[in-house]
Amino acid sequence: MTNKDHNPKIAKRFRGFLPVVIDVETGGFNPKKDALLEVAAVVIGMDDDGFVFPMETTHCHVEPFPGANMDPAALEFTGIDPYNPFRMAKKENDALGYIFKPIRSALKATGCKRAVLVGHNASFDLGFMNAACTRAGIKRNPFHPFSSFDTATLCGLAYGQTVLARAAQVAGIPWDNDKAHSAAYDTEQTAEIYCRIVNKWREMSGIDMTLEEHDLGS
Repeated sequence: MTNKDHNPKIAKRFRGFLPVVIDVETGGFNPKKDALLEVAAVVIGMDDDGFVFPMETTHCHVEPFPGANMDPAALEFTGIDPYNPFRMAKKENDALGYIFKPIRSALKATGCKRAVLVGHNASFDLGFMNAACTRAGIKRNPFHPFSSFDTATLCGLAYGQTVLARAAQVAGIPWDNDKAHSAAYDTEQTAEIYCRIVNKWREMSGIDMTLEEHDLGS
């Protein structure tokens, strides 16, 4: 099975939800007032043995919405110049459409009813995605409006670390500080560590959660 394939088996693993890792880079902490500047997504796939893996990354830069606030401290932290023409940034509505297209395709292919956002401190990313969808008037947001999988919590459980870079180090995942705080890089690292935790649980529990309920004896 290649990373381009969508295995419908994943629909049974997460109760009909499809995990999609999201990372955003922003102009601050307020999703209603501060600019969404960058977003990346990685759909999670599954092999025939029930183990999950990161699929291809979708990434784009985003133009600040009209009247958006951009905290200089936030821009210094991310290193983003919102007005750099080489960013090739998309308007917020177009950016969301671009990010959502492969997610919607994956939902259709797997038979999942909705995507569930996976993020490191997921409420932050979900808040910005929901606010952007509201501004853009998107009525068919593929993500569940409030449910999420938080890798900060999962990393605290699995590795005793809640900072992504430190958890990656404990997990044996290479980390490049020069690439950190890029939405694409952080999304890919989050996807890798999420899959490692889910797969480790699969190995430790010995339970194939993609089986039908009657196969489990219920």
